[in-house]
Amino acid sequence: MRCPFCGNEDTQVKDSRPAEDHSAIRRRRYCQACGSRFTTFERVQLRELTVVKKNGQRAPFDRDKLARSILISTRKRPVEPDRVDRMINGIVRRLESFGEAEITTEQIGGLVMDALASLDQVAYVRFASVYRNFREARDFEDFIGEMSGGNSD
Repeated sequence: MRCPFCGNEDTQVKDSRPAEDHSAIRRRRYCQACGSRFTTFERVQLRELTVVKKNGQRAPFDRDKLARSILISTRKRPVEPDRVDRMINGIVRRLESFGEAEITTEQIGGLVMDALASLDQVAYVRFASVYRNFREARDFEDFIGEMSGGNSD
């Protein structure tokens, strides 16, 4: 593993243990060249996933991009970070278990919407506003009307 501070390729693992939710291995590393310490996480990846975007472009699935979009939706909300991590892990596991190497942005968005709906209603509306490309206040009103009418996505 390359040191993120000096770029040295020879680092040592000082400690390994499961992450809190047991979905990854947390490794504390030490760089002999600069003396820095850093942490890495090792996760099981069942298959390489490719995301097919609405315009037909393909890109490798990026778990960090998924996490960033969810964290933006939950920012300043009373949601425990480990619940968000478990939610992200669950979404990734479901995507990997679809059995397909290619997944659409609609599939990803649908899973995120479902998960956020049960996690936090405000985060759900925030994500929906970007995912469904709300253009004006009326779009929010219509969406919230659907939610309260029981027609939630």
